[in-house]
Amino acid sequence: MDQSRKAHIISHTHWDREWYLPYEKHHVRLIELMDSLLATMEKEPEYRSFFLDGQTIIIEDYLQVRPEKKEQLEQLIRDGRIIIGPWYILQDAFLTSSEANVRNMQIGHQDAEKYGTVAKIGYFPDTFGLTGQIPQLMVQSGIDNAFFGRGVKPTGFNNTVSDGGYESSFSELMWEGPDGSKVLGILFANWYSNGNEVPVDKEEAKKFWDRKLADAEKYASTQELLYMNGCDHQPIQTDLPEAIRTAKELYPDTEFIHSNFDDYLKAVREKLPQDLSSVKGELRSQRTDGWGTLVNTASARVYLKQMNQRGQTLLEKVAEPLASYASLLGREYPHHLFTYAWKTLMQNHPHDSICGCSVDEVHREMVTRFEKSAHVAENIVDDSVRVIADAVNTTAFAQYGEDPLPLVVFNTTGWSRSGTVSVELDAERLYFRDGFSIKETSRRMKDVDLSGRVLVDAQGQAIPCTVEDLGQQFGYDLPDDKFRQPYMCRRVRLTFEATDIPAMGLSAYAWVKSDRKPAVTGTLFSGVRVLENELLKVDIAEDGSFTLTDKKSGQVYRDLGIYEDTGDIGNEYMYKQPDGEQPLTTKGLAATFRVLEDTPYRASVEIVHNWSIPASAEAKLDEEQRELVYYPYRKSQRSAELVPMTIRTVLSLNRSGKGVEIETTLDNRAKDHRVRALFPTDLDASFHFVDSMFEVAKRNNVPAKEWENPSNTAHQQAFVDVASEGAGLTVANLGLNEYEVLRDGRNTIAVTLLRAVGELGDWGYFPTPEAQCLGEYTVRMEVIPHQGSGIGDGAYAEAYQFQVPWTAVQTGVQEGTIAPVFTPFEWNDGSLAFSSLKVNAKTGDLMLRWYNLAGNDAELNLSTALPATGAYKSDILETKGARLELAEGGNLSLAVKPYEIVTLGVRAAR
Repeated sequence: MDQSRKAHIISHTHWDREWYLPYEKHHVRLIELMDSLLATMEKEPEYRSFFLDGQTIIIEDYLQVRPEKKEQLEQLIRDGRIIIGPWYILQDAFLTSSEANVRNMQIGHQDAEKYGTVAKIGYFPDTFGLTGQIPQLMVQSGIDNAFFGRGVKPTGFNNTVSDGGYESSFSELMWEGPDGSKVLGILFANWYSNGNEVPVDKEEAKKFWDRKLADAEKYASTQELLYMNGCDHQPIQTDLPEAIRTAKELYPDTEFIHSNFDDYLKAVREKLPQDLSSVKGELRSQRTDGWGTLVNTASARVYLKQMNQRGQTLLEKVAEPLASYASLLGREYPHHLFTYAWKTLMQNHPHDSICGCSVDEVHREMVTRFEKSAHVAENIVDDSVRVIADAVNTTAFAQYGEDPLPLVVFNTTGWSRSGTVSVELDAERLYFRDGFSIKETSRRMKDVDLSGRVLVDAQGQAIPCTVEDLGQQFGYDLPDDKFRQPYMCRRVRLTFEATDIPAMGLSAYAWVKSDRKPAVTGTLFSGVRVLENELLKVDIAEDGSFTLTDKKSGQVYRDLGIYEDTGDIGNEYMYKQPDGEQPLTTKGLAATFRVLEDTPYRASVEIVHNWSIPASAEAKLDEEQRELVYYPYRKSQRSAELVPMTIRTVLSLNRSGKGVEIETTLDNRAKDHRVRALFPTDLDASFHFVDSMFEVAKRNNVPAKEWENPSNTAHQQAFVDVASEGAGLTVANLGLNEYEVLRDGRNTIAVTLLRAVGELGDWGYFPTPEAQCLGEYTVRMEVIPHQGSGIGDGAYAEAYQFQVPWTAVQTGVQEGTIAPVFTPFEWNDGSLAFSSLKVNAKTGDLMLRWYNLAGNDAELNLSTALPATGAYKSDILETKGARLELAEGGNLSLAVKPYEIVTLGVRAAR
């Protein structure tokens, strides 16, 4: 190389907001660090710049305690010395949803723009692997690079780096997403602390730089060498200018500069060789020994993942679309509440938080944050559905005479939907303001006549439903213009099958007094333990496993739903089964059965296993943990002591169901173990498909030759799918982010339901007794067979819908502007998965997003019933792009490239 050598020293701190200390203890240290940074920059102009870890939440956390420092901080940011953004928070890429990653980028940009320039740096210093669509997200955010520490070369215990035989020859590489988007990837091959604590003393500096220069040159493709001056929670090096002067004296052939990412990128791009490696898709450390991937954080503290799934879904798939509809009817879209709810949720998204790999105090606080965010989202949903439901024309139900009770069912998914819905109705109310005594009010509510009623749809067809009398209930209204209004009511719960509710639409029903009889009658039981509809047959065996027959393909899947239990002597980061241990399973273990539901629209069977499993690992594990024995080398076995574990499973089949729903409740009294549900596919396939961020990723069943770990678990979002010619099996889940396709000759899909461990792991000994997850846990899955194409046969759509709860609300008999069966948008389904509907805060435009699941070109044909005045193509930052022609009737067409994420802006009159 003929270039002069240049050492770019970039000062930073990697700020894990919470980890081996509770949040507030790290918070105090952050205040001290920021105070020191501001003081140093004011005092020392040669301390040129500091990168604030790519996340704007640091500013919020600092100014929460130091509001008087805002002006000084803002000036340093505007001067370009403190560099902020582009994210709100440094998230885990695999455990946060597609839209959560988009909101993270949007809010990070919004917050950074208030102070000045947003850093266009794709920053993932310690993310536990990277999803395949990140290059496209970067490009759509105006970012042409990605800096990362994991995913290509292995980083193991104490951040050691292995050599040779991996995807990239250099620390610089081209990273390409499945859609073809490309960014320059910069691997922190010597970690993001390779320039940490630069010595001022000449003798120490000589030893330091001799080693560091050689280490960087070992991986760099140019003479532009990157040194990250900082590490986790690293205080700033106040004497760095002096240390740089020392280095310049020692190495006159090397230019040492206190640099920044923009200057480094500009310099390195000018000198990049033509033979850079190109890496495509996911970066999951596939070409490593498999022991340091940190993949089993996907199953640490599963309860956090479940709360996260619920919180994300509630915001992006329920609250945002419903609030968008309500805004068209005149209700202000609550941007401020969404920002607050998203920020509160995303405070749980850093890798050490959502991954469940921190001390117990951290995760206790996370539960509160999840609840706070959900409460805000629920309030938005409640307010929005009332506005929409009250605008639905329900006059058709007036013909039923006395006291019809209308209700509206909302489908906030991107596909037409059928399924079982439950809704609570107040058959009658008496407000305290009406003047009756409590005793008289109570008597009147008890005397309400509930007989002679039937559920009807907007066409007058009687619908089978189950009515549960909830008795007398207390409630209250909170009007906008007066004091709270308490009341007593007689409440019922109706459960029924809603059919063909349009995508992103609604349908009205009413519980009315009528002698009409439902046309649909009968049962879904065709045997003692056999459930059957037009598509599927489920035959439950004595041990609680079941055989599933797909009537369309004729494929039969056997031994589904067996539970497996193994020991786990690993930690919150990684699973380790004791050497030589044979898994325990429920195969052959007799279960007890009880019919829970037998209606024309749903059949449910309760299956109970009374199992005994080892109480914990043997005492040796505690000794190995305290001695910091690296988990792959631990020798502990499981205890001989047994404890009971009751597993309650409910299998349900809906009349129109495309899959079998499974609800499993575990009473966990054991420690140091893992529980999985097994679904053998017996399909001939060498790869499988898995839902990830804005894509269904294709992964090999057998890992690369470098892989040594017996376990080959991986991340999932909504589902995993094994398919072959003419048949396939998709297993959907709610917040169960870890799976494995077993190399057992049956291509069994194993889904982790619970993993119980007793220590954090990593660089020391941090006991985490609450990570043993003792107590009762309930999880949900759906098993969906198809005929070989998860996209074309609708299995993936079913799996995505499984994520989203139904929304239903009572309304009155009224004239309205909305038809009783209505959707504001219609589009062709095909390979396009709908992702989001929200309102842009600056323009008020509706923003709709899809992504192409397939490797083929697609065409989005969109029509709207709204008075649309214009449309345009946008990106994930919702910037206005190319204008789209709206044809008569509000129709438009748009070509969509393979795997493309496409966002449209629609201006609608309000």
